[in-house]
Amino acid sequence: MANTNEQYTPWKFLDEFRGKDFAGEWPTVPEMFNITVKRFGNKPCFTDFEGPGGSKNTLSYPQVQQKVKQLAQWLAWKGITKGDRVAVTGKNSPEWGTVFLAALSAGAVVCPIDWGLHEKEVVNLLNTARPKIFFVDEEKYDFFKEGKFDYEIYSLSPKCSEEYAYNLAAPEDIALNAPEENDLAAILFTSGTTGTPKGVMLTHQNLVSDAYIAQSRMAIYSTDVFYALLPIHHAYTMQAVFIESLSCGAEIVYGKSMAVSRLMKELKEGQITMLLGVPLLFNKLLAGILKGIKAKGPIVNAVIHILLNISYFVKKLFGINIGKKLFKAVLKQANIYSLRIAICGGGPLAESVFKIYNEMGIDFVQGYGLTETSPIIALNPIDHFKIQSVGQYFFPWMEMKVLDAGEDGIGEIAVRGPMVFKGYYQMPEETAKVFTADGFFKTGDLGWLDKEGYLMLAGRAKNMIVTAGGKNVYPEEIENAFQLCTDINQITVQGYTEDKESKNEEIEALIYPSDDLYARLGLNREQNANMDLVNEEIRQIVAQVNKDLQPYARITKITLLEKPLEMTTTQKVKRNYKK
Repeated sequence: MANTNEQYTPWKFLDEFRGKDFAGEWPTVPEMFNITVKRFGNKPCFTDFEGPGGSKNTLSYPQVQQKVKQLAQWLAWKGITKGDRVAVTGKNSPEWGTVFLAALSAGAVVCPIDWGLHEKEVVNLLNTARPKIFFVDEEKYDFFKEGKFDYEIYSLSPKCSEEYAYNLAAPEDIALNAPEENDLAAILFTSGTTGTPKGVMLTHQNLVSDAYIAQSRMAIYSTDVFYALLPIHHAYTMQAVFIESLSCGAEIVYGKSMAVSRLMKELKEGQITMLLGVPLLFNKLLAGILKGIKAKGPIVNAVIHILLNISYFVKKLFGINIGKKLFKAVLKQANIYSLRIAICGGGPLAESVFKIYNEMGIDFVQGYGLTETSPIIALNPIDHFKIQSVGQYFFPWMEMKVLDAGEDGIGEIAVRGPMVFKGYYQMPEETAKVFTADGFFKTGDLGWLDKEGYLMLAGRAKNMIVTAGGKNVYPEEIENAFQLCTDINQITVQGYTEDKESKNEEIEALIYPSDDLYARLGLNREQNANMDLVNEEIRQIVAQVNKDLQPYARITKITLLEKPLEMTTTQKVKRNYKK
């Protein structure tokens, strides 16, 4: 059983700093960072591969601290004070991290903006946030610098030397208006890029308490190296990589691209120990590994799969990880041998994928959370994981319950604890809708809890399909069955109504076939490919999956897409298709 008793508190060390380095129950984000500098001295802090020829650059914790102090004093000299907003958008970089910490050190509220949005969408978010200063990457710098806005524009790129974040300095020492733990730290926008933006307000207590409490289910060390590959403006990477690293003195390697060659280089040269990703990343990585194994021939393929089963049996029964030695060559070839832990979040992962990584010797776990919960509220302990679960919630430091559970025990998940957000920015009515009378936040996710506090997710409440027989079908569970299918690039399941009068829903799959399928069939997608062949292949794949589904959950309609559905920057399909 994992360390879940009340006495196991990884943040116990904070007591020696309490009253001296911070005054509240939890330190603020800047106070947490400064405590880490005191504890771990000259350890590497920020690393990227932006040197000459893609060489490695590293800043130590004291070096980052100095850059943060310089920029924070400049912000204060520019008139930024407690409660003012400072916005930032750009690809993952040490400069992005420095701006984040400096803004908070000056008492400001940081507003991270998705760098993948179009300029007009960014403007819409900024019109709501109303920052005084906006730091922007080189891709969008010219657009904002040439425009007429109420906020001043500065750069995350050294190519704009005069406005470059690292070159900004106050002419004299300026006192900082330091924040307190219950002050607002960040506004994260989850929607509304073209309409009314919904901004999640997170306090310093939200972010810091979640960083430390999450460690009650997973130990992280100052020797760890985290890979910031997913967009850092997203709550998942911001917390699980950026803030978690800074809480314990770990190193952050900033990745800017998911291009395979760059990914492989940074995994290898960065000696990454903690890889956090979304299902798409881990599915692609695993598909490549399995393809390489299969290419060695049927005998080798069969032997390796036997060894995989033995490895998993030993790990679950005796707690001994023999996979790392058995599959050392395979893991080294994929540049993931240095990994200590891999964590999947941001969406459901197929149990088969979860299982194979563990068989190969990677301590691979799932986590769960939402932007509104800072975001982590459940993690699978590596010494007591359950492949069917997204994790064990963090009792006794938070509460979780199931609302309006049906006969199957499934209902809406609700939580209460120090990591739950303050509310939606300037949206009191929307805020009231998501809280129960006794203060629990309604997540909008459906699931159930087992006796050990492990959460099993069924899907989003708004995506649930109700069939003619009154059965509830969860699209995500069906989609998961296709995660290792290399012939399908995207599959999204929704309900459709065959009989307009009865309004009963059946199951439709929207499918975008992969380039691999077209290549295997000798077809060119762009040159009027023989869609009959493609249709037949997809029908066979769906028919095979349908055999393992309950009759009421089987796909009865297939729609092939000419273009892929739009995805978020965390590689999830935006479910804004026809319902």
